[in-house]
Amino acid sequence: MTNSTKPAGLLAIDREMARQHGDAGASFNQNKAAAQSVAAAVRRCGSVLMLGMGGSHAVARVVEPLYRDLGIDALALPLSEQLGAPLPLAGRTVLVTSQSGESAEVIRWFDTATRPADVFGLTLEGGSSLAQLAPSLVGHGGTEHAFAATRSLTVTLALHLAVLAVLGVDAGPALAALAAPEEPDLAAALISLASVRGIVTSGRRLQGVAEALALGLTELSRAPCFSLEGGQLRHGPMEMLGPDLGVILFRGDDPTAGLVTAMALSVVVTGSPLVLFDSSGLSPVEGAVTIAFAKASGLAAVFAMLPAAQRLMIGFAAARVADAGTPLRSSKITRVE
Repeated sequence: MTNSTKPAGLLAIDREMARQHGDAGASFNQNKAAAQSVAAAVRRCGSVLMLGMGGSHAVARVVEPLYRDLGIDALALPLSEQLGAPLPLAGRTVLVTSQSGESAEVIRWFDTATRPADVFGLTLEGGSSLAQLAPSLVGHGGTEHAFAATRSLTVTLALHLAVLAVLGVDAGPALAALAAPEEPDLAAALISLASVRGIVTSGRRLQGVAEALALGLTELSRAPCFSLEGGQLRHGPMEMLGPDLGVILFRGDDPTAGLVTAMALSVVVTGSPLVLFDSSGLSPVEGAVTIAFAKASGLAAVFAMLPAAQRLMIGFAAARVADAGTPLRSSKITRVE
């Protein structure tokens, strides 16, 4: 598909994606002082609760294990769940994420919740309600306008990287991945998924990336695409697999790589078309379409894989929906609960 034949919604996404690496790098550099304050609160409390909706929640799921690696009690919850069945907040640092800073749940939480002392925002819009209500890390480049999160995911992850770096994580590999994006060929993966009626995405340590991709696939293709953590997929839902349901797995260079490999082998037996995003450095899985990246873990693996997963998402949707990127039942900023 060329620019002359792409629907306006996908052209808008292309524009966002073209900026995301540069905006993410700038966001990391511009938020170092703010990250010091957030990191100090997280270190003092030893606990962080990350609240958000949609893609913002997926970002929190990506970084959840990275905070836990540092001995921090880290938990990501949908903000709607915290509103309906709230966790006690005493002794927790709370990070509220909203790329627009205007989501309905964000506004209601600040209106109704009893806030702990340490509440911070992560947003792309410095003039938003969220940025006015809480000290915030603000991503470079302003609001993302295209439907389906792309740049906003990468930029918000860079804001977390700024905090994690203060807490002791080596940011070098992740920044290197941003500076030199990998662009693997996705043609075989798209062909393998051409006839499926839906897709399930899954990972272990990289489950947050799987969840972000499933959300974007559903939003753009209007096909049922959802995500299950690898262990959860193993416990019963394997029954749904077969030639008409695609599977996308994420495997990094981490202790859970063997579990992802075992799942891949099980998926191949079912006949489900399988795409494996792989930065593990392990051998490819026979029967899977492997999209290989340099060996990496953590946010370095995420920054390598996520843009390619976004391109797969766009290609999958463009083959199915004439006006992909133009929402029918949703809006970019969800102002109604």
